[in-house]
Amino acid sequence: MSTTHSAGNGPLTGVRVVELAGIGPGPFAAMLLADLGADVVRVDRPGGPGLGIDPARDLTNRNKRSVLVDLKAEDGPATVLDLVARADILIEGYRPGVAERLGVGPDACLARNPRLVYGRMTGWGQDGPLATTAGHDIGYIAVTGALGMIGPDPDGPPTVPANLVGDYAGGSLYLVIGVLAALQHARAHGEGQVVDAAIVDGTAHLTTMIHGMLAAGGWQDRRGVNLLDGGCPFYGVYETSDGGHMAVGALEERFYAEFVRLLGVEETAPARRDLARWPELREAVADRFRSRTREEWTAVFEGSDACVAPVLSLREAPSHPHLAARATFTEHGGIAQPAPAPRFSVTPGTLRTGPALPGADTAEVARDWAVPALGSPTQTQETEA
Repeated sequence: MSTTHSAGNGPLTGVRVVELAGIGPGPFAAMLLADLGADVVRVDRPGGPGLGIDPARDLTNRNKRSVLVDLKAEDGPATVLDLVARADILIEGYRPGVAERLGVGPDACLARNPRLVYGRMTGWGQDGPLATTAGHDIGYIAVTGALGMIGPDPDGPPTVPANLVGDYAGGSLYLVIGVLAALQHARAHGEGQVVDAAIVDGTAHLTTMIHGMLAAGGWQDRRGVNLLDGGCPFYGVYETSDGGHMAVGALEERFYAEFVRLLGVEETAPARRDLARWPELREAVADRFRSRTREEWTAVFEGSDACVAPVLSLREAPSHPHLAARATFTEHGGIAQPAPAPRFSVTPGTLRTGPALPGADTAEVARDWAVPALGSPTQTQETEA
């Protein structure tokens, strides 16, 4: 399929995506597809949903277009099915059974478009004892073992990693992988299918390497005592004299040698090979880091292979020299934000438009996708959802 909306704006140029509006990992997955050039049409319902923030600042809706459709109106489902007939991918994040009750479930959509990839984003998945219950990122990563392994103290509570591990890594990214793999199959064989992307499944999958280490005896099933969870004195975070922090990842021998040399703790360096001396090594490293500011230590390790970096805040990160040189962050509409990723040598993704405002593109999409019903009064009026 072709579309003038995203021509030349990424490797997914020409791919049409219908996103049934929701919150969390579904919109982020659709944003990623949009960043890569797909023509993503977000179907918003009059009056919601939302995160309680200004829609103009909801960055997960950038590079998209929005139409208003009341799925509870008599002609609402038919209008969405008209979009589906012209789409390659659909993304929805309702609880199991809701899309079916609204008349836009997989059976209805695939009957209308047999080549459609129907992506379903949920926390618990489409089946299982918890499938229909409410949940959030923290609960999903809790039951998979991911949350329990994060934190510096085996006797203290786990550290909550915002909602990055569950919602976005275990959820959005697996949904994107799934729908693109299914799209490849659909284009090769003319056969669409349903992609069941559950955050619990994706998050569990992320722990594959750790399970291998556990089976091999190289990982203890408790936090704060392992090589990569803060238990290792040369892989962790240390406070500086000004209250900042430095992140240390000097795992390999040669990187460790450079680390202890630049830090100035060479006399304690042999403790690396003696687990009983790790507390001594940790104390020596901590004492040294507390002797200077974050900025001073950043200068000491700058350009070295010691694998040490300053811990920056969200507002500080865009100004880091390396990230600035790569334009890892950009600005659009006065809002600093991450640039599209990953990068492509021939078909780079672009930041074309700011967040789509609910319903702002209804007339344009009706024209471009040839769906006249989008312009009907039922679908454009501000009614209660």
